Amino acid sequence: MSDATVAELLRSDLPLVTVEAAAGCGKTHQAAQFATDAAPHIGVGRILILTHTHAARSVFAQRTKTVSGRVAIRTIDSFLTEIASIYHRAIDLPADVGTWARENNRYDEVASRSRRLLEGSSLVAEAAAQRYPVILCDEHQDASSDQHQAIMAIHKAGARLRVFGDPMQVIFGGNDAGIRATLGRWEDLKGSGASGELLTPHRWSSSSELGAWILAARKALKDGGRVDLTGRLPKGLSVHFAENCARVPHKSFSMTSAHRRPIDDLRRRSGQLLVLTESNDRVGHLNAFFDRSMRIWEGHRRENLARLITSIRQSAGNVDAIVDGFLGFVEATGKGFTLHSHGDRLKKEVKERCSKATRGVMPGHLQSVARLLIAEPDHCGVARALSYLFDVVDRGVTGFNEVELDLKSEIRDAIRLGQFPSVDAGFAEITRRRTFSHPQPPRRCLSTIHKSKGLECDNALMLLCDRGAFSNTLYKRRLFYVGMSRAKKELTLVLSRDNPSPLLKF
Repeated sequence: MSDATVAELLRSDLPLVTVEAAAGCGKTHQAAQFATDAAPHIGVGRILILTHTHAARSVFAQRTKTVSGRVAIRTIDSFLTEIASIYHRAIDLPADVGTWARENNRYDEVASRSRRLLEGSSLVAEAAAQRYPVILCDEHQDASSDQHQAIMAIHKAGARLRVFGDPMQVIFGGNDAGIRATLGRWEDLKGSGASGELLTPHRWSSSSELGAWILAARKALKDGGRVDLTGRLPKGLSVHFAENCARVPHKSFSMTSAHRRPIDDLRRRSGQLLVLTESNDRVGHLNAFFDRSMRIWEGHRRENLARLITSIRQSAGNVDAIVDGFLGFVEATGKGFTLHSHGDRLKKEVKERCSKATRGVMPGHLQSVARLLIAEPDHCGVARALSYLFDVVDRGVTGFNEVELDLKSEIRDAIRLGQFPSVDAGFAEITRRRTFSHPQPPRRCLSTIHKSKGLECDNALMLLCDRGAFSNTLYKRRLFYVGMSRAKKELTLVLSRDNPSPLLKF
């Protein structure tokens, strides 16, 4: 279907239109342009744009700024939280639903109760439909069943619905049963109204051969087939063969000099390079493989920071528990600072309340860290202790010269917590700032495919594309597709002959 035909379908009076679009085919452009064109003609209320990430929310805000007064942009979590807050008594939730959901990670429960409220009360659903007579859902393949049903209840109450998504980008959850349920909802959605498909690979306007090949590979993966790497490869696509020859392959990554030579050549000649792999563990392995010469892209989420905050919230005032949370965070965000190497001594200092004189450089610095945590066993003490450790490591002090702090953005965010009166106030403000600053990856970095979703880059390198990383499941088919569709100009795949992926034909 042409872009013009999809645009016409969106602007029709039809109550429901579903648009399927492969990555790079102009979905965000079409959605934002539709909202911009339709907003001035809304008599009462505003167009509601629902996203799944704060990063996407900021993109839509930028692209619809000329009609900002007639458009409301929310993440789907925040929208359902707003509804739950208004009717919190009726659905048995605390008055401050947002804080309750954030502190307890219960947005799924908020979605469930909001869905039941909207389905069970026509008055509530109609009020939402009157306030938002047109609702646009972005990346709807990522919606949970409860989120989907909540929006459909408002649609049934009178709101026109415009849904955008790509069933080949369902990668969160990693469960084939969940993916099948999502695909079933998507097909039901398409069958309940009009539907169209965007097929023009705009992302590859300067690399048309690569774009056409990626769309063909997407179709093969979607249909249960294999990606064809035989014959002439399109301009912009390179394939290398290599094996992980590490002694314990699932714990590290290594190659022979012959196998890694083309990878090192690519890294040297590329001013911009996004290296993609399937898991956080493999990112850590590749970080060492590249001698920590490439930064790790941490994405827009802060999983380790969230775990630290939960620990602080539950343990404030209990210095022994605070130390455990501190150690867990440092181990998760770096390398070389472990329980055996530093943690046992730090815990000993805390237990003894730093009552004994120390001998040696490293014990002295660990005692200083312990004193900070003892003095303030809360988010402020943790922030000061992290800041002290960051400085010691940065200066390469004896006893810490083997420590590497890899996830620097996450560590800096944890240090910023000390500027706020409470840990939750700090996390909320840090999240808000990150949302509106819309950080972008460094020009040369490592990332998981999950964290790269939504990004695009000139050059991408995917390794290692073997059976372990990309087996023949619905989930791994989609993971491979999301990874390969990030590159706009050059895509390099590193394959295994010894343990080949069943998704690839070569």
